Amino acid sequence: MSAKLSASGVVIKAAPTQVIGRSERVRAEILNAAFRFLWSRPFRDMTVNNLMEQTSVSRPSFYNYFADTHELMESLLTILESDILEGTNPWLSDEGDPVELLYESLAAEVHICYRCGPFLKAVTDAAGTDARVEAGWYGMLDRFDNAVSERVVADQELGLIESFDPQSVATTLNQVNASMYVRVFGQRPRGRPERVLDAISRVWISSLYGQRWVSNRKSTLYRQQGTTAP
Repeated sequence: MSAKLSASGVVIKAAPTQVIGRSERVRAEILNAAFRFLWSRPFRDMTVNNLMEQTSVSRPSFYNYFADTHELMESLLTILESDILEGTNPWLSDEGDPVELLYESLAAEVHICYRCGPFLKAVTDAAGTDARVEAGWYGMLDRFDNAVSERVVADQELGLIESFDPQSVATTLNQVNASMYVRVFGQRPRGRPERVLDAISRVWISSLYGQRWVSNRKSTLYRQQGTTAP
C-alpha cells in the first residue's frame, strides 16, 4: 500500500493483491482535508475541529491516526519526500547518460512540486515560526542533500564530474530548486513548470557536468556502476 500527492490530494495505491481498507481510506480522507486546507490557509490556522469538519468522520477519529496536527503535517511531508525520491531515482541510481538521467529526474521533480506548490509554500511559511514544522522541512531537505551528495561523489569516482566539495554544491542546488518551487508554484496562478525546468536544469547540468551539455540535455558521458575513473 502506498500514498502519493496529487493536485487534488492524497491518492492511495494498492498492490494488485491488496484491498484498500476502511482505516486507510479514513486516514487518506483526513490527509486530504489537511492538504486542501493548506492550499488556501496557513498551518497556524489549522485545528482538529476545522479539519474534521471537512471529513465524513467524527472529531475523535482524528486521534486514531495522528497525535496532533504536527504529526499530520509530518505525514504529508513523508509522502512528498517519497514521491520526489521515486521521481528522481533515475539520476540517483540508474546507469546510462547521467545528463539525460538528470534532466529526466528534474522533470519529474518539477511535475511533483507543481502539483503541490501551495502546500510547499504553507510548509515553508510555517517553518519560519514553528519549530516542529521547521525540523520536518529541513530534515527532508537534509536527506535530499545527502542523496545528491552521494550521487555526485559516485560520479566523481567515475570521472564524470570534476573534483569539488559535493555536500556544499548539493545543498546549494537543492536550495535553488526549493526556492523556485515555492516562489513560482506557491501562489495562484502558478507559474509555468516548463520555464522552471529549463532554468534549474541549466543550473544543475552546467554545475555538475559542464556547460557543453546544457542545450541538448544529453551527453556522450556514460555511467556504468562498478567502474572507476581511468
